[in-house]
Amino acid sequence: MSELTTETPQPATAEVIEWLRGRVAAQTGRAAEEIAPDVPLNNYGLDSVYVLGLCAEIEDHYGIEVEPTIMWDNTSLAPLADALLPLIAAR
Repeated sequence: MSELTTETPQPATAEVIEWLRGRVAAQTGRAAEEIAPDVPLNNYGLDSVYVLGLCAEIEDHYGIEVEPTIMWDNTSLAPLADALLPLIAAR
């Protein structure tokens, strides 16, 4: 008999980027396809208050704790997703 696992599969960078794009798109009223992974979030008119809100959404969605400094150090989606992956994997 095989063992059942309750582990959640870890998302790939592209999956995290797509989820983040959806959140930014919802906030800005743009289509997700218009949100480039390498463009700083402030180029879309997003401010520090939004970034703190996004931290909370990331925490809720992925079940991790995110320090706000991760957002300041990774101002666009691609590096942010790369920084989040180890936190997601460690949950």
